[in-house]
Amino acid sequence: MRRYTGRTFALEIVMVAATLVIAFPLYVLVNMSFRSRTSTESILAPTADPTLENYRTAWEDAGLGRALLNSTFVTVVSVIIIVVVSALAAYTLARVTRAWSKIVFIVVMIGLLLPFQLAMLPLYATIRDLDLIGSLWSLVLFYSGLQVPFATFLYVGFLRATPTDYEEAALLDGCTPLQAFRRVVFPLLRPITGTVVILNAVFVWNDFLTPLLYLSGSGTATMPLAVSTFVAQYSSNFNVVFAGLLIGMVPVLVVYFAMQRHIIKGFSGGLKA
Repeated sequence: MRRYTGRTFALEIVMVAATLVIAFPLYVLVNMSFRSRTSTESILAPTADPTLENYRTAWEDAGLGRALLNSTFVTVVSVIIIVVVSALAAYTLARVTRAWSKIVFIVVMIGLLLPFQLAMLPLYATIRDLDLIGSLWSLVLFYSGLQVPFATFLYVGFLRATPTDYEEAALLDGCTPLQAFRRVVFPLLRPITGTVVILNAVFVWNDFLTPLLYLSGSGTATMPLAVSTFVAQYSSNFNVVFAGLLIGMVPVLVVYFAMQRHIIKGFSGGLKA
């Protein structure tokens, strides 16, 4: 049994302080979202007379129901495309040892180095020429292209640390490479797939700039875009703003807590390469 030392006590103090720093904004967010507009209580004091009126106002006046469906569609479709394309590309790049495979991998990794700001205007012009401005498919196309290089990097690292025995046995039994990937390899990628799903779902769901560029003025909005309308319309009633933010946080938090154990397993598996 480990002894309780001064170092352990110092670590506990640091962890408690870090927890308080992280929990304080969340406490204020939740506390104020249940408070009426006329309340004069301190933001630190627990709400004496909680109300759900802020949630009703946020839901009905900003069309959060429609925005929720839009964000769900964009997030789900984008993540599916990212997972399928990245896993197939990584399987080829990790298993083929020829020179062209290494060159293609380097080209894919260059996509990680280019900042989005450099490509913002050319991408907007491309989306406009495709007549996709105002369409949710513009966001799906954008997120899929932006996130595939990073997801491919994670899959390649994981695959290089994964034994090839099972897939070789499947090939000897008559499977094609695609069948071996679908039936044997892809199930083994479950930990890193969980990591890819969580990281990309959180990014796509919370992104504000891209929907502002491609959907602004179209009448179609994702959750961050819909919540942002409260700031102009209810600039003096931040309780409604906080209620809208909490509604927008719930779906992504549910996905995160349901799959969080895959994050550590996926990263630890990928870092072995």
